[in-house]
Amino acid sequence: MYAVIKTGGKQYRVQPGDVIVVEKLDGEAGSNVSFGDVLMLGGDKGVTLGAPMIAGATVAATLVETRKGEKIKIFKKIRRQGYRRTNGHRQMESVLRITGIEGAGEKARWDGEVSLTTKAEMNARARGLAPRTEGLGVEETEAKPARKAAAPKAAKAEAAPATEAAAEKPAAKKAAPKAKPASTDEA
Repeated sequence: MYAVIKTGGKQYRVQPGDVIVVEKLDGEAGSNVSFGDVLMLGGDKGVTLGAPMIAGATVAATLVETRKGEKIKIFKKIRRQGYRRTNGHRQMESVLRITGIEGAGEKARWDGEVSLTTKAEMNARARGLAPRTEGLGVEETEAKPARKAAAPKAAKAEAAPATEAAAEKPAAKKAAPKAKPASTDEA
């Protein structure tokens, strides 16, 4: 089941479990948000269009975080006058997890658990900059660096015989001098 909702002057097509980014909404992280401006519903019974809204239809969501969006650069210039101005702006936005849709005699719920992990933290984890502490005990977090430290020692042990073999090869080449080809000018 899906729905088309209107918020912040824009329309969004959502399904239970989707994560969407909308204009800033009031509320703290983890609070529930409900949208009554449902323009269209689609499901097993077919598509229901509103005129302009569907009466009694709601979309439930959980507010994950409120953050600043990407920076937009504003550049102004008047040619041949030496006038140039650069400004920037970051719009506030809210990240939502859609948890349920109701209306037109149908209901759809998302069974998953809403994680309040921010996008910045997820990006840091993806690049390997932030440690994952969820579900790890103290023993496991201490054991992981020990395994990483053991791997370079094994690499050094494997690299040592290779350097010894490389040192022996040039000595073998020096021991067997090259024979000069016989010249045809002496005959």
